Amino acid sequence: MVAIKAHEADRTLARLDPAWRLILFYGPDTGLVAERAATLARKSVDDPDDAFQLIRMDGDAIAADPLKLVDEANTIGLFGGRRAIRVSATGKPLIAAVEPLLTAPSQDALVIIEAGDLQRSNPLRTACERAKSALAVPCYGDAARDLGSIIDEMVRAAGKSIDRNAREHLSSLLGGDRQTSRREIEKLLLYLGDDPAVTESHIEAIVGDTAQREQAMLVDAVFAGRLPVLDLAQAKLAGEGLDPGVMLGAVLRQALALLKARQSVDAGRSVKDVVGTMRLPYPRIATTEAALGAWSTAKLTEAVGLLGAAVLATRQNAETGRATATRSLWTLARLARSGRSD
Repeated sequence: MVAIKAHEADRTLARLDPAWRLILFYGPDTGLVAERAATLARKSVDDPDDAFQLIRMDGDAIAADPLKLVDEANTIGLFGGRRAIRVSATGKPLIAAVEPLLTAPSQDALVIIEAGDLQRSNPLRTACERAKSALAVPCYGDAARDLGSIIDEMVRAAGKSIDRNAREHLSSLLGGDRQTSRREIEKLLLYLGDDPAVTESHIEAIVGDTAQREQAMLVDAVFAGRLPVLDLAQAKLAGEGLDPGVMLGAVLRQALALLKARQSVDAGRSVKDVVGTMRLPYPRIATTEAALGAWSTAKLTEAVGLLGAAVLATRQNAETGRATATRSLWTLARLARSGRSD
């Protein structure tokens, strides 16, 4: 059985066992899935630009005709050398195409398959984890340590520098998806121009949105029952002219997301597993895990009802909208403080 933990992925891929002839990349971080698949594909052939060595196949096409992958994997290269087959992600089942290759692995080609967030019971994931000739690689959102390495790598490649405080600040604004993080860093480095070092002022100017971060602070404060933080965030957002209905809408969206997640936890999934599928920026992972531990399905259902009524009230009477929003958010924060053991 070849199943590895997410934190073991890079180390395992660096020392790939030749017996593994099929590699499955799966997980909620589609950017990381694609990046790891592309990196492995390039390393597995002598010339990545040679279409006879690196073969790209469409996942939908293979799902419709499973023998296409089997035939390609068993084709002998005309000019010898190493070959790799990279299969793009699809929402359709690929198990019929993969099973023959697990039973009789290709000796000529390494098969690389990209997939989405596969549950433990998914037949494709289960089959690859059980086969001696395959490796299943989970791809989850970057942890702070991983983001720090990516930042250092990209900043160094651009001929710039960044100090520890700026790196930690930048890391706090990234996460969830590897490709999205890289695009944000690329945008930041382009903004730097001739400046030799990345500073916090550069980061504030170009990465993320301050109002969005303050809105996230308000949302997390509500579900954590942190009244002083809630007051501060609400005052800042009000000072920036944010409509109270928009504040309530942000909290309502989080309540609905937590309710869906809580139902998955009630069905038997772990909190960490569920939160891992939500593609959150790194700083919000811990607060969301804590909220799921503190809020029951019943209380989240109550919160959704209260927020829905408050949103409607602010639309019906704009003059009392801010007072309605404040009262509703305080009610929910107190509910969080009194319900931590639920």
